Amino acid sequence: MFDYKLLAALAAVVEQAGFERAAQVLGLSQSAVSQRIKLLEARVGQPVLVRATPPAPTEIGRRLLNHVQQVRLLERDLQGQVPGLDEQALPERLRIAINADSLATWWAAAVAEFCAEQRLLMDLVVEDQEVGLKRMRAGEVAGCICAAERPVAGARSLALGSMRYLAVASPDFIARHFGATRQASDLARLPAIVFGPDDQLQHRYLVGLGITGSFAYHLCPSSEGFVRLAESGLGWGLVPELQVRGELASGALVELLPGHAIDVPLYWHHWRNGGELLAGLTEHLRRAAAGALVQSG
Repeated sequence: MFDYKLLAALAAVVEQAGFERAAQVLGLSQSAVSQRIKLLEARVGQPVLVRATPPAPTEIGRRLLNHVQQVRLLERDLQGQVPGLDEQALPERLRIAINADSLATWWAAAVAEFCAEQRLLMDLVVEDQEVGLKRMRAGEVAGCICAAERPVAGARSLALGSMRYLAVASPDFIARHFGATRQASDLARLPAIVFGPDDQLQHRYLVGLGITGSFAYHLCPSSEGFVRLAESGLGWGLVPELQVRGELASGALVELLPGHAIDVPLYWHHWRNGGELLAGLTEHLRRAAAGALVQSG
């Protein structure tokens, strides 16, 4: 049988990215958390953590974390079914990996009503849509919004729709760098703005225009900051249409190449045995995304 105090220590260390913060969350000493991890490793006969900064789960550690995530959700279902347990329960905190652009645009409106009805708290982990699924694979989150369709073992994925990105820049930037007409070939020689080292969207956009090779770009790991940089004229960038409708309408930003948008599909990943809460959230997201994201067909 599992000792869930030991598994809770493992989950806290990974989720809090270290032993010190895990100890604070659990109300234990750092030494006590370390002892629980050592005892868990003794019982399973192999390491469950790679002692790095931050600590990372081993393969067996990932399996145990996946189990913990699903047990937490099933326990919540039981609390609602057994008289007396639900009154003592604190609101559930659901840990979800999400891309920054979804967080900056459609996500809040999509989940607000559900969270209020279900007394649900969210612990959001921001990751680029290209790599967010690694959090599911590591057992750190119960759900994930990302661009990968194929789910990890034990999980399901749901196609939500696509986020449409437009290439935009400020009027000053356009006046400074373009002539009478704007040509796609000009973009390769102009400074761009890229969200982070994992962000390949601008690269794919240029390849789609027939432009290959390296290009100069600023790095800005903030959706709001990304738009501000573009407005200031530091570079051109691909931003969600949802996020800059106001700026486009006011003229603060201008679409560089109308008719050359790029759609990024988004998928909701969740544990197959995630209980009623995840099933309800999945259905809620399916309906909400239908009105917010670009739907195929």
